[in-house]
Amino acid sequence: MLTAPYGTWPSPVDAALAAAHDGQPEWVEFVGDEVWWTEPRPAEGGRRALLRRTAHGTQETVLPAPWNVRNRVVEYGGRPWTGTTDDGRPLIVFTHFADQRLYRYEPGGEPRPLTPLSPVGAGLRWADPHLDPARGEVWCVLEEFTGNAPGDVRRLLAAVPLDGSAAEDRSAVRELTDGRHRFVTGPRVSPDGRRVAWLAWDHPRMPWEGTELRVGETGVDGTLHTVHTAAGGPGEAIAQAEWSTDGSLLYTSDRSGWWNLYRDGTPLCPREEEFAGPLWKPGLRWFAPLDNGLIAVVHGRGPTVLGILDTESGEVVDAAGPWTEFAPTLATHGGRIVAVGAGPRTAHEVVELDTVTGRARPVGARHRDAVDPAYYPTPRTRTFTGPGGREVHAHIHPPHHPARTAPDGEAPPYVIWAHGGPTSRAPLVLDLSVAYFTSRGIGVAEVNYGGSTGYGRAYRERLREQWGVVDVEDCAAVARALAAEGTADPARLAIRGGSAGGWTAAASLATTDVYACGTIAYPVLDLTTWGPGETHDFESRYLESLIGPSTEVPARYAERSPLTHADRLTVPFLLLQGLDDVICPPAQCERLLARIRGRGVPHAYLTFAGEGHGFRRAETMVRALEAEMSLYAQVFGLDAPGVPGLELHP
Repeated sequence: MLTAPYGTWPSPVDAALAAAHDGQPEWVEFVGDEVWWTEPRPAEGGRRALLRRTAHGTQETVLPAPWNVRNRVVEYGGRPWTGTTDDGRPLIVFTHFADQRLYRYEPGGEPRPLTPLSPVGAGLRWADPHLDPARGEVWCVLEEFTGNAPGDVRRLLAAVPLDGSAAEDRSAVRELTDGRHRFVTGPRVSPDGRRVAWLAWDHPRMPWEGTELRVGETGVDGTLHTVHTAAGGPGEAIAQAEWSTDGSLLYTSDRSGWWNLYRDGTPLCPREEEFAGPLWKPGLRWFAPLDNGLIAVVHGRGPTVLGILDTESGEVVDAAGPWTEFAPTLATHGGRIVAVGAGPRTAHEVVELDTVTGRARPVGARHRDAVDPAYYPTPRTRTFTGPGGREVHAHIHPPHHPARTAPDGEAPPYVIWAHGGPTSRAPLVLDLSVAYFTSRGIGVAEVNYGGSTGYGRAYRERLREQWGVVDVEDCAAVARALAAEGTADPARLAIRGGSAGGWTAAASLATTDVYACGTIAYPVLDLTTWGPGETHDFESRYLESLIGPSTEVPARYAERSPLTHADRLTVPFLLLQGLDDVICPPAQCERLLARIRGRGVPHAYLTFAGEGHGFRRAETMVRALEAEMSLYAQVFGLDAPGVPGLELHP
């Protein structure tokens, strides 16, 4: 064991390796007996590929580049594909990112468009599809722009002919709902085909604040009638709805303060834990009914695990294995369950659980150690005390190296990571971007500050009208506690975050003296402009709950903005921005840079053409990660061999 200062340790976990393993498989489904899913390809321009596990147990890519199975509904995208079998052959319907059209695909042939292009605004977009081969249609969410502004949009359920007759004819698309609600999820059709359920909500609510569970009856001509609200409302968030095999309506509601499961309004497993999460994308699934009446569930308090719920006893039996976190994507087929799981030493992989044998095993995107796992961090989950004695949850990843140790008495530098959302959560999973720092001797603390999900509605609502206060205070509380106990060097603390985490990082640098530097990626910086007109429709009224109604507290929008406090920015920072970002557009960064120009604050601003909100391309992620490491090396006085230098401008 050699002795070397923290932050200078050599590591095989380089930025290219971290970028190559960024992202995770999503949108699992059974197509016949086969398991299919999507996964990222950072080296292929960041496209999402569609994959299958064949009957022979091999994994193959279904569609070659440049096919990109992804959509832009509510800009974050929703479920982009579905499939079934027709005479034993797969029949797939998917959305292609480049043109946002729906396509029909049968292996051995070429994808055929099902929907037209539109010259109006951002065009026509489709998500969360459901195949109805008997009617020769696919039912899904239609997002249709009626003008050029982000808010010139309508969303409804629509039926698209599978024969391609709507490929050049918008009038051939059959509208199933009237568009009275601003937002909807895709349809869930009852086993007998007579009823349809979906979720709906309107501005200014976000889907984790209040949604309605809508149910309608299906006529012989395929139209919906007798539509009514079965559950939910302004103060109750229904996150998912499905039909059981006996025709019962299953849904998750947070009416108790926790997202629990209900069957026709009766709680199935009342617990102080979550059986759902924030509905950022139409089509997310935290539960899926089995043919035998049991229900596959992703549940937990903080971490989420895969289990099987017995609806009669209310008991849950969890799957055994190395996976301590499961993503909100599930599918069932007979006695089989497929999900996506990960753990502190296992990246996200497609997992199949056999309910007969109880055996769980990886069947796709299997984790393979890209480096010696001795270089992985050994994290621990901790609960800290924030202002007023409130709990603050965090994952602590101490520096770790199999062949290096620091000199006696030296405390390591630490970076506080603020997750995006902010209604979200940092899961405790293997992330080579974390290992990139910890294996070099820099600790990482991921903070699930007040407002995070996984801990009940009360914890989630701590951020109501307190964005820029509670998140900043909670991150600072963790940083100060780590420094006070000797875990971290108080003079070498940094903060970083993207999107809402970028807001928290910027606000922390502007309003506290805790950090020596920070990394801010695609952030919100100016609340007075970030809203209708400058961001996308989905979040355009989000600030009404995070900050307060602008008509009632207009001054608060300026008071909270890091832009307003730009004169208090004195420490070095790195600003990262995608030039195609329509959620947090470059104008946010540019206004901040104009405010600090000529003030002598060391900083760097890196922009990336072709990148939107969140980076997907390998070359972008490599440049961003190396620039971040160079910032810390310069500010903390570290020797970082092999890391390209980042020029900081005053």
